[in-house]
Amino acid sequence: MRSTTVRRRLLAATALLPVLALAACGSDPKIAGPAGASGPAATAVSQDVVSGLAKSDAAAALLPEEVRKAGTLTFGTSFGSPPTAFYADQATKKPAGIDVDFTDAVARLLGLTVQRQEAAFETILPALDSGKFDVGTGNFGVTTARLKTIDFVTYIDDGQGFAVRKDNQAVQPVTDLLQLCGLTIGTGAGTTFETTLNAKRTACTDAGKKPYEVKAFSDPGAVLTGLQQGRVDVLMSTINGLRYQAAQEASGTRFLGEFHRLDVGFAFKKGSKLTPAFQAAVNQLIKDGTYERILRKWGVAESAIKESLISPPEHQ
Repeated sequence: MRSTTVRRRLLAATALLPVLALAACGSDPKIAGPAGASGPAATAVSQDVVSGLAKSDAAAALLPEEVRKAGTLTFGTSFGSPPTAFYADQATKKPAGIDVDFTDAVARLLGLTVQRQEAAFETILPALDSGKFDVGTGNFGVTTARLKTIDFVTYIDDGQGFAVRKDNQAVQPVTDLLQLCGLTIGTGAGTTFETTLNAKRTACTDAGKKPYEVKAFSDPGAVLTGLQQGRVDVLMSTINGLRYQAAQEASGTRFLGEFHRLDVGFAFKKGSKLTPAFQAAVNQLIKDGTYERILRKWGVAESAIKESLISPPEHQ
């Protein structure tokens, strides 16, 4: 049986989970950001780095005529935990995060109104092909498999990383999935993390070791809950997200490091005519300094790209 002390620690950690899953902000307008290239960050959710942007006629001219006339685009957006996209205020459902700022900034440059619809991460890319959404955002990494059916316009460099409970010192930085043999890994459903783990499922048994188990969750908060309650041993998620989470003292997690970097981009149906305009808008943000201000706002300056590209090959 577990000791009373252990039970108390577990209950205390579990009580914090709803707060962490909802961005750990409450009524406080500041969220502690991770230490990065820009130094320790204290991110003000209310900091506005977008509203002053004016329309770029050159970028807007690249939009299809019917889109310019309509003046709106529908974005399918996955909301989870900071710093990517989350609700800064649950009562009002006020969106915040890296994806939100980049979406709003690009829309302003293109003279468009954003119609943002929340959707489960794993449903967004298929919905682009059906025409339900014009654009998808959800920290979508550019992979070889996705490029077969999706076009991307890149705006940040993130990727795959691992984290464990802070009191777990047995697991060290993961450079090879064989280091995970015998462990249970929690991750998001429909993500590149799940794909990477499932693609190497036989690696452990091929090496004569006990296989690792993959548990995929649709709810981002459930992944953290699983770790805190001991139902999973390791988390696999975004580099920026895990760094941000580990910087919250209450999360009780420890970032293990980067595993595989990926370009991240706005997602479109294959062959979409929207991509040139979005690329021009992102590159304008890089040129005028707004891009750097957004990254520094969220403490992720180390994830900057030099130039936005349309559907580049996956990082090797």
